[in-house]
Amino acid sequence: MANHEAPRVIETTFPVRYAETDAMQVVHHATYLVYFEEGRSHYMRELGKDYAELEAAGFRLPVTEVSVRYAGSLQYGQRVRVLTWVKENKSRQLTFAYQVLRHDDEECVLVSGFTRHVWTDDLGKVTRAPEAWHTLFGVKT
Repeated sequence: MANHEAPRVIETTFPVRYAETDAMQVVHHATYLVYFEEGRSHYMRELGKDYAELEAAGFRLPVTEVSVRYAGSLQYGQRVRVLTWVKENKSRQLTFAYQVLRHDDEECVLVSGFTRHVWTDDLGKVTRAPEAWHTLFGVKT
């Protein structure tokens, strides 16, 4: 039976830092991957688990694929709003989706994308999601 429940979306906000911009004070395109990571880390913390706990338990979630679509940009002095949710959840794979907006704009998505991850042990061997994370992400094994 398919799960048609709407995904839980977590919002993360922070200021654009000067070091993240180019000479025109526009956020460098590669910085959006850092914004995705911040959104993903905040997502986990909001659900009551920290990535550090995952690593301490001997698991990793390395990135295996990234997709980024640029429709606009941010500038120094603006606030970033990152919306993050779990797009796909499998026993050995987890995909997060993201939308990046200006904090004061509810509708204009500037950057969107996803990161796909595979569950591994601390030696890099692909494994199933750890038991404690099954409920957190709704993993079906």
